[in-house]
Amino acid sequence: MNNSIFKILNIIILLVFITSYNLRNMSENEEKSSSLIQGSYDEVFRPQIHFTPAKNFMNDPNGLILIEGTYHLYFQFNPEANVWGNMSWGHATSQDLIHWEEQPVAIKPNELGVIFSGSCILDKENKAGFGENKIIAIYTSCDLQKQQQSIAYSNDGGQSFINYSGNPVIPNDDGNLRDPKVFWHEETKKWIMILAKGLLKGVEIYGSENLKEWKHLSTFVIDIPVPDIQWECPDLFQLDYKGSKKWVLISSVNPRGSFLGSGTMYFLGNFDGKTFTPDPLNYPIWFDYGMDNYAGVSYSNTGDRKILIGWMNNWSYAPDVPVSPWRSAMTLPRELKLVEYEGKPILVNTVVEEINKIAGPWVKVENQFEPGVAYQLKLKINLNKNSQILLKNNEGERFIFEINSETRKLTAYRNGSTGKTNFNGKFSVPSLEAPLNVSGDEVTFNIFVDQSSIEIFTENGSMSMTNLIFPTSIYNYLSVYGVSYKAEMRCLNSIWKTK
Repeated sequence: MNNSIFKILNIIILLVFITSYNLRNMSENEEKSSSLIQGSYDEVFRPQIHFTPAKNFMNDPNGLILIEGTYHLYFQFNPEANVWGNMSWGHATSQDLIHWEEQPVAIKPNELGVIFSGSCILDKENKAGFGENKIIAIYTSCDLQKQQQSIAYSNDGGQSFINYSGNPVIPNDDGNLRDPKVFWHEETKKWIMILAKGLLKGVEIYGSENLKEWKHLSTFVIDIPVPDIQWECPDLFQLDYKGSKKWVLISSVNPRGSFLGSGTMYFLGNFDGKTFTPDPLNYPIWFDYGMDNYAGVSYSNTGDRKILIGWMNNWSYAPDVPVSPWRSAMTLPRELKLVEYEGKPILVNTVVEEINKIAGPWVKVENQFEPGVAYQLKLKINLNKNSQILLKNNEGERFIFEINSETRKLTAYRNGSTGKTNFNGKFSVPSLEAPLNVSGDEVTFNIFVDQSSIEIFTENGSMSMTNLIFPTSIYNYLSVYGVSYKAEMRCLNSIWKTK
């Protein structure tokens, strides 16, 4: 890494820490992080079907794990202010992936630095020596110069963690090794850790028998025609494909070239317990084609079911999104699968079926409709001609996307007509393009609209596009131009008001 760039990054981190410290001292009468403040959850732009903390700044999902029927969602969190800083592991739990209950902060900064992203595993056989069936967190300890890997274990089912006295388990002298994702590899009887190389690009793969002593196994890096990117938040897992298993490697990158700011790409291939070998495909392949799906990782301990949650924001404007007292939301949970398209596998993602728990009855939509606080729109259109789909509200604000029938591509527009955009010069974008990856003469979209977001999926998840929006009121008109269509809508109840 260039020394001048490294110095600049250190200065930026130091300034953020100083700012956070000043904000903390200006708010001496505020309740401390150990006391959760219950927000009203009906503030302007507050998501009603997506997880948000009651207050303060949140980014990457961390340590996603299912334990005895409870889904744990840890996340990068500043317990003391609505800006980035004091990075800790916030915590929320759910029985159904939809309704969330915020818990006290689970891991706080210590003598090795702040607590960056990572993962959790269930040590069923006490391989680490902390006891059977212990939840173990693996995270990055970060100070102004080093990013090192540490572990901690929980004696209370994941509510709090005790740091291992031998940390760091993987020492490191620079700021480009982070976000460990760990899983058990049955064939080699080892824990596997995959780490992002940051501005050095690529991922490092380590192996361990006890989670305390790690051996470097291999490096994966690939020549991608996107300059000046950093790799973050990797994941590596298997999915079924046509009766056999295939490995999927995910990495978030920032920025992503022609796509402004933060995005997530994936690779398909084979992992032999040491080395990941990608299939010869045209990389990069994007997991989501919108502006606001980053740092997504999958749940541990869910068997063959793979569920991913991402951070619904973008580092190009994350500090400035016009919300308070919280900042940032998570995407809707998504189930991952591999399907065949044009003779090759593609990674698809659809909203988990548990969304039905908050859904009302389907009603036909022709033009104006009553959306409630959030809704799902199912839209089927013909692909024999080009078309334009428009969602708008009573104030005339609108979100538009178009379908090119020949190229089978979707183009969306997020600009001043969608709602509030002037809080940051990078939020408004001319257009966003995505391949539909569908065959046949028609396509069905599932569109999830909340108070400040819109997530568009093809029915089988072959394309997804996630975007923040900040309209004065929720869109409640639908217009489709150019083709015949069928549309129906169902209201989605607030997860904060319906238990």
